Amino acid sequence: MTSVKGKWAIDPMHSEIQFKVKHLVISTVTGSFTAFDGTVDADGEEFEGAKVAFTADTASVTTNNSDRDGHLKSGDFFDAETYPKLSFESTSFTKTGDDEYELKGNLTIKDVTKEVSLKVEHGGIMVDPYGNTKAGFEISGKVNRKEYGLNWSAVTEAGGVVVGDDVKLLLNVQVAKQ
Repeated sequence: MTSVKGKWAIDPMHSEIQFKVKHLVISTVTGSFTAFDGTVDADGEEFEGAKVAFTADTASVTTNNSDRDGHLKSGDFFDAETYPKLSFESTSFTKTGDDEYELKGNLTIKDVTKEVSLKVEHGGIMVDPYGNTKAGFEISGKVNRKEYGLNWSAVTEAGGVVVGDDVKLLLNVQVAKQ
């Protein structure tokens, strides 16, 4: 088994940071962040116990709709001008199965920090054609946007909610050993 001990950095070319939220309760809108950075600091032979840190530029949010993206960057949601980054810092990274982990940590959006628990599936470790050691992870979880001050809401004439409160987090991350 390859030792994972050391510092790993996120490879943005091979990573996706996405979220999904219900729209009108009947469909789902997918968004992503295009500018982000992260590290994994492992001090053992496995990733268990590693320290994970991540940031995303809130102004890089995209949903493939410029009007909606502008609204998400506004004070109604991320307030990207005042709060240019959201961040995550782990408090624990615990192995729960063969390639499965639970990642707990503090997620900060705007000026609100809350503990979140994320499921992690480790996809493995490979050496790329250029000799770089890479590790892959799929990370998922759910947060309530209103707990982070993303409170904008509207109701349709028929009484339907325009934007759901629960936001699913879906991250496919590749990290490179430094």
